[in-house]
Order: sequence, then structure tokens, then C-alpha cells
Amino acid sequence: MSKETYGIRPLAPLSAESTPAEYTGKTGSLIHEFIAMTLWLGTLHFVAFIVVASFLLLPLHKFFMVLGMLVVLTFIPVNDNNKWGLYLARYIFKNVAGYFPVTVYVEDIKAFNPNLTYVFGYEPHSVWPLGAGILADLARYIPITKIKILASSAVFYVPLLRHYWTWMGVSSVNKKNFLSLLKAGYSCIMVPGGVQETFYMKHDSEVAFVKARKGFIRLAMETDSPVVPSYAYKWWKPRGKFFLKLSRAMKFTPMVYWGTYWSFIPFRRPIYMVVGKPIHFKKNSTPSMEEVSEVLDQYVEALQTLFEKHKTRAGYPDLELQIM
Repeated sequence: MSKETYGIRPLAPLSAESTPAEYTGKTGSLIHEFIAMTLWLGTLHFVAFIVVASFLLLPLHKFFMVLGMLVVLTFIPVNDNNKWGLYLARYIFKNVAGYFPVTVYVEDIKAFNPNLTYVFGYEPHSVWPLGAGILADLARYIPITKIKILASSAVFYVPLLRHYWTWMGVSSVNKKNFLSLLKAGYSCIMVPGGVQETFYMKHDSEVAFVKARKGFIRLAMETDSPVVPSYAYKWWKPRGKFFLKLSRAMKFTPMVYWGTYWSFIPFRRPIYMVVGKPIHFKKNSTPSMEEVSEVLDQYVEALQTLFEKHKTRAGYPDLELQIM
């Protein structure tokens, strides 16, 4: 592994049958890290600023020209294999991983088969599920050939943001697209708790809203894609019933948050993420509700076990996880 991107450290196995590995983002230039964070998280703010500034400062006809340009950027096709776009995505992933930095612990790297597709059930959602993006980038070092991150379809109606995120391997989480990607040989990283989960989060404990999330399990069973429990420890999350209803309607989370210097850039605190062993099951093109529930229960139990097993390693020995 290139020392310029991640440091890899083989670890003592948890058992005689496992081969764990740990990846840590390499801290680099603070300027590059802030640029990367701004590109990833600040585009929505930039677009909003352009709209407001144009309305306040430009003649009306020029304001509508700006709006027209943004509309065009919203609907023109994005080439997800664009050379410069992929280079930009790599730049963002590399520097974001070093900013916190991010550490990813894989329980058994040899448990992954490059001939299979996997569904990574990543938790929690938080304000921004940044760990999902880092995990997708790290899949280059796990025996997985192709991978996508699934996100709200609302992302793809924001000009510029849709370009960056497409180049970063983000795709819509809708059922049709999810199933199509799995059948095309893509492993997928998704957040089962989704937007709704963010409004159950607490400061003194962790919450995973997954017990009612059967859709991703059903699609995994239909395509014979093992489910992989994954968890990133200790993110702050907002609350509020009004915002929950609004979020469901918009398929996006409208919230006020702040970080470094009161900006949208998160505080520079280490992120520790753990990836469990894949949960295998028999392929079933028409699973019953009971069969889906049985596999979901296995995922919930595996997620809870994963959390408890590694919370001391992550630096939170007294942290509790409530699975809803």
C-alpha cells in the first residue's frame, strides 16, 4: 500500500481463522485537507451562496441567467469515468482520510471474495456519513473489484455536488438502482438507518435505527450478496420531529450544524471504523418476510457484537449502542 495514502498495519488475529488489518489515513498538508473537506461538504453551501448573492447583487435578468446555468448543471449527464473527475475524487478521499485522521479496522480481510458482491450495512448516518466514502476508497485494498456508495436521490439534484459525488462513486439509493448495481457486480455501501436515524441520536450513547430496515436485506438475499456490518464510532447528531418530517419529504436532512471555526468543516477528531465479517446466506429470489427477518436479526446481532468488541479499541469503553 502506498505510504502517501494510507498506512497498513497487520494485526494479531482475533482467532486462528481470521486475518485482521488496520488502515490509517496519513496526515498531510492542512491546506489540502481543508480544500478536500470544502469540496466534499461545502458545495451545497457554495451553490446556496451563489443563488442568494446573484439575487441580491445582480440585475434580475442576470439572476435568471445564473439560475438557468445551475439548472443545466443539474440535468446534464455526468461521465463517472472522467479522468480529471476521478483524479479529483482520489484527491478528496486521500486528504479527508488524513484530516481526522480515519482508521479502519477490518476483522478478516481474507473473508472477502473478489467474485462476490457485498452489501455493507454502514452505521451510523450522523450529519454526514463520511466513513462510507472512506470505506469505499479503502475497498481498493480489500478483495472487492467494484463498489458504489448509495445516497439520497436528492444529492443528484444539486449542481456541482452531483458531479463531485458521482466521481467519488456515489449513486442513488432507490431500489431499482440498488438492484441494478448488485446485478452488475458492484458491491454497495449503504446506511440502513438513513435520514430518520439522525433524529434518534443522543450525546451520551449511540443509536442505530435498523430493526425495521428490511429492504436492503431482501435485495441482498435476492442477489446472493453477503451483508457486512460496519460501524464508525461517536458522531454527534441533531434531533427534532419537525425536521424529521421535512427530511422525509425532501429525502434530505435540513439541519444547522457547525464545526471548525464555526464552519461546515467537522472538528478534527479521529474517526475509528470497524468492518465485520460478511454474513452469508442462501440465495433466494423470492424470500418470505420471515426469511428476511431472520437475516436482519443476524445483521442486528452482528452489528451489536461488532460494536461491543471494538469500542475499547476505538477509545470509548463505556459507550453504549441502542439498536432500534
